[in-house]
Formats: sequence, structure tokens, C-alpha cells
Amino acid sequence: MRDAREFNFDGLVGPSHNYAGLSFGNVASFNNVRSASNPRQAALQGLAKMRELAARGFAQAVMPPQGRPNFRLLRSLGFSGTDADVLARAYREAPVILACAWSAAPMWTANAGTVSPSADSLDGRVHFTAANLNNKLHRSEEHLQATRTLRAIFADSNRFVVHDTLPSVPAFADEGAANHTRFAASHGAAGVEFFVYGRVEFDPSAPAPRKYPARQTLEASQAIARLHGLDPARTVFAAQNPDVIDQGVFHNDVISVGNGNVLFYHEQAFADEEGALDALRRALAGVDTELQAVRVASGQVPVADAVASYLFNSQLLSKPDGRMALVVPHECRENPAVANYLAGLVASGGPIDELVEFDLRQSMRNGGGPACLRLRVVLTDEEAAAMHQGVIMTEALYARLVAWVEQHYRDRIEPKDLADPQLAIECATALEELTRILGLPGLYDW
Repeated sequence: MRDAREFNFDGLVGPSHNYAGLSFGNVASFNNVRSASNPRQAALQGLAKMRELAARGFAQAVMPPQGRPNFRLLRSLGFSGTDADVLARAYREAPVILACAWSAAPMWTANAGTVSPSADSLDGRVHFTAANLNNKLHRSEEHLQATRTLRAIFADSNRFVVHDTLPSVPAFADEGAANHTRFAASHGAAGVEFFVYGRVEFDPSAPAPRKYPARQTLEASQAIARLHGLDPARTVFAAQNPDVIDQGVFHNDVISVGNGNVLFYHEQAFADEEGALDALRRALAGVDTELQAVRVASGQVPVADAVASYLFNSQLLSKPDGRMALVVPHECRENPAVANYLAGLVASGGPIDELVEFDLRQSMRNGGGPACLRLRVVLTDEEAAAMHQGVIMTEALYARLVAWVEQHYRDRIEPKDLADPQLAIECATALEELTRILGLPGLYDW
């Protein structure tokens, strides 16, 4: 076992942050469709979270925004002429497609890909696979920039492998780390990787939701496990409960979160609760670790309250004393059932003994909480030194990014602004400057 740390790569909210309500099945996103957003506030809220966690000693890094609008998408769908012409015609003829081209969803880097640390992989390298996100038009091209960004940050092929995305077909629908977690005695120890899926493409008889789409397939999860060279004895696949998908639990990280040897989950999270837990216990026994399951009953927190507050879309972080902190949004305090539950949780003497609360209202209104905003990457000291250093959160980087946001970001974007060619120019200008701040020249394929 080698010493290792878990880096949280938080998505930096982009200058075009807007509420388009494009994600059918994401209740929060739909509830705020076409309302005015505040990109400046959104970015500053996210940066404040990164700064605070870094100050507490957690390894924290930044994932840069993707370029918006996606002119490549618009031109591929027949909108031509100057950039201003493209925006004007799309706004007039196909406003939903225009909104897709301006999608703010890449800020949720839990969907950027799936990561397996070197302690788990056959070749001893860290493996990444960018998610194809093919369930939604507005997300279906994110993997192009996500792969490009991952390869820029993790360029050392002796230590890192960034795979091509899975085939972009329904059978291999992949939504990344939002449906994946890892359990181990410590970050540097060999662990168990846990994949949760919503449907089985090649078995029509398998249970599936009826109202909202299941975005992750078993086949995609199995393919990633093979690509990453995972040991089948330390890999567990479990079906998400189709009934909770139909209640707005569009990803597994809306209903459960894991870290170390702890699984914090709602009793309705899995189609076969006992089967999933038994499989995890058996796999963890192979690495001399015992699962600690923290179960939340429906009588304590109904699914509707879990979704409204994003209780489980939290970060579960290991502290130096061996206990864990749960990073939650303000909405958890504002929901009486959730607030009452959490007060009892930290006083219970269990593994979670601290709550860390952040105001992430701009992200929450668009359908993503603390867990959505971060991609977990476990790195040894040598691997951490080999990645690009310009994205690691420090006080100096925080100050530069705050100044950059205050210079370039608007404090209000309404749906009509998506037709404004000046906004597109502002976004491109801001991101070009960001590449200089982060030391990532040529990051964007304009």
C-alpha cells in the first residue's frame, strides 16, 4: 500500500451559466427552467467551497469550464453564416437547440468521467474514461472537451491513461462518476469499485423506470471496468431502484454516497438492497475491510425530501482523525426532516461526525449539489507531482480566479441573452485568459 490522497476536481462554473431546464428527470433543473441566472454568483459560490475545503487540508483542484456556445453543434445542425447569424437563426427557429449549445451542465464534473486509481488497476496506472452522456443532446458532446482536458492535466502516459469514450449508443449509456464510487481501508490501499446502473440494454425483462429515463446501463459499467483493468473479485455492480429514478433520482449520487469503508444511503436506493450490501461486504472482505452502512429509512427522510435537499448529493470526506465530514448544501438545513436527521447523525457516534455547509444555490437551482460539482481522483504523491500543477487550488490561485470572475462574468443572464453574440465573445475572451491563469495553452479547440 502506498500513501495517496483523494483530490476533488471541482467544476469551475462558466461565464454563460444559465437555467435552460434541459434535463428531463432532474426535478430541480425543470423547476427553474428559463429563469434568470447569476453566473458571477455561481462561480464565486463554487470557488468559496473549493477554497474552504483546501484550507481544511483536503486536496482540491479546479476543472476548467467548457467553451460555450457550442458552435460546432449548431453548425452541424444546419445553422450557417457568421456566429451572430447562427445565434440569431437558432434563437428564432430552434430555441431549445440553442439552449443545448449554451448548456451549463459541464460544471458538474461528477459526470465528466469515471476514475480508477492505480491501486485498483491491472497495469498500476490511474485510468480515466470520459462519459459519453448520450442520453441528452445538451450533454452528448461534453466528452470531447472532457477528454481533451483530462489529457492536458494528466499527460504523463507512464502514470495515467485517458481512454476514449464508450460508443455513443443506448447500450453503452454512461454518466460517469455520478454512478460510481470506491471503497477501501485507505485511499492508497487496494479497493472495491462499485458501479450502479439503471437499466440493462440486452435484457429487456430487467426492471426499468417508467416515467424518467435510466441514464446508466450495466453494459457501460462493465465496459469501463474492463477498460480500467479492474479485478472482478473487487468490482460490484448493483441495480438502482427504478421507482426512485421515477421520483427524480436521475443519478445514484442523488440517493447514496460512499467513501472509505462507509456507504451513506437511502433504504430505497437499490433494487435489491440486501443483495447490493452483501456483494459489497464480500468484496471488501477480500481487502480486509468491513463495510459500515449508514442507512436512512423512508420514515426518517422521504425520497422527496432527499431529492429536494440533495442530502445524498454530498461529499463524504475522510479527516485525519479517521472520522468523516459530510459536505452539504444550505438546502439540507432548510428542510425540517433532513435537518432533524442530520442533527441526530452527527451526534450518533457513527463514522460521520461533522457537517460542512455551503451556499451553492445557483448550482442547486440548476439541478446539482456538492457531489455533482466534483470528480474524485485518488493520486499517490508521485502521481500528484506528475499531473499539471496549475489547477491545484491555493490561496494565490483562488485570488486570481476571483478577480477573473469579477472582471468577466455577468451578474444576470436571461433566456433572450443566449441570442446575444456579445455574450459569446465575452465567454471566449474569458476562457482564453483562463488558459493563461491555469497554464493550459491550447486547452480549447475553437
